[in-house]
Amino acid sequence: MLLERTITSLQCRAESPERANELGKLGFLQWLAWLSPEACYPEETARALNLAEPFSETDPAIRAFCDLVRRSLSGRIEPLDLDLPERRRRGGAHERRRML
Repeated sequence: MLLERTITSLQCRAESPERANELGKLGFLQWLAWLSPEACYPEETARALNLAEPFSETDPAIRAFCDLVRRSLSGRIEPLDLDLPERRRRGGAHERRRML
């Protein structure tokens, strides 16, 4: 259920490629944090990719999410670039109304 919610939340308009990458990273961190400790990681990544990949062509944030999931399966020990986005103003109520 959480995976579906994460994918749905990533299906939004990202105003720039940088913002899409930030959203993909946040989605990956959310998905990773909510995995059960008993879960089989390769099975969970396969499930995540099966659900998300159909949307990766049209949604850049989902593409970034899928790329991170694939890189986590590479088997090489290397740090993933998972820096949190920098704080910035996003337009407040005016911007939220504009998106409706």
